Amino acid sequence: MKATDADERAMRAALVVAKRALDSGDVPVGALVLDASGAVIASGFNERELTGDPTAHAEIVALRRAAQETGNWNLSGHTLVVTLEPCVMCAGAILSSRISRVVFGAWDDKAGAVGSALDVLRNPALPIRVEEVVAGVLAEETAGLLTDFFAAKR
Repeated sequence: MKATDADERAMRAALVVAKRALDSGDVPVGALVLDASGAVIASGFNERELTGDPTAHAEIVALRRAAQETGNWNLSGHTLVVTLEPCVMCAGAILSSRISRVVFGAWDDKAGAVGSALDVLRNPALPIRVEEVVAGVLAEETAGLLTDFFAAKR
């Protein structure tokens, strides 16, 4: 699928959220959950360093907050926007939450589970699949944030 103007606006907002991870020294990844109207109902950034929780990826944090906000674990009809292609753990959480649509920025050739290393979200062997995936939205900007972060670490 091709990205819409709304997808690009949401990705820019996710980039702002991603930069909040830098304060705790974590990898700058940001995620938003949008309702059916496109309104942001939850956001999250990587909080592994901040919380000491290995599952505190941006997607998981945002999904947990969205479930709290809606009072329901079932987020069918919602969109997850994330600055980096989700990993296997996050792809599993996306499926479990019944998110309908995923929009991501940078590809993750090593650990991506939405088309790079694996494609968990659209695997026909699984009983649940995401209805729509839009990949590579603002890929240069989202990848650049990560490249700059890791270059500074070296």
